[in-house]
Amino acid sequence: MHWLQLGLAILFETVATSALKASAGFTQLGASLLCVIGYGVSFYLLSQALKVVPVGVAYAIWSGAGVVLISVAGIWLFKQRLDAAALIGIALIVAGVVVLNLFSSSTPH
Repeated sequence: MHWLQLGLAILFETVATSALKASAGFTQLGASLLCVIGYGVSFYLLSQALKVVPVGVAYAIWSGAGVVLISVAGIWLFKQRLDAAALIGIALIVAGVVVLNLFSSSTPH
């Protein structure tokens, strides 16, 4: 259940960050509300996952996966472009999350 909570926290964080961009500095009411609600739900779900998953591990996965998903959302929703350095950096983040999950004894299985 804790992995599902962490996964949902990541998804809500990605939606909230996309809404933050769309809120245009909190001048768009709908996007602003989606942002605040999305972050609230995300942090709640993250707090529930932290009952089982160590905070460093959970945050590494939450932030790493969030970076990847928001980068994809930026490309898809906002037509942003990533250069080679950005793609390499994101690949390194993904590699770090994979290493953490596969080889760390701190990760509950």
